[in-house]
Amino acid sequence: MNMHHEMSHDEIVRCKLTALRMEHRDLDEAIAALSSQQLTSSISLQRLKKQKLSLKDQIARLEDELTPDIIA
Repeated sequence: MNMHHEMSHDEIVRCKLTALRMEHRDLDEAIAALSSQQLTSSISLQRLKKQKLSLKDQIARLEDELTPDIIA
């Protein structure tokens, strides 16, 4: 018997959220490591911070997608 389970839209979004949060955490650690070095390139640091901010925006959009709209 072949059990085929397709993921729901919410499950896919949750998986993406998990991956984005891990990437965000990794960037945070990379930024901290670069910041502690003496010869840090400010351009590299700015790029990482920009990438981290972009990930934060993506995470917020996906979280909003999972949160049901409540009409008050």
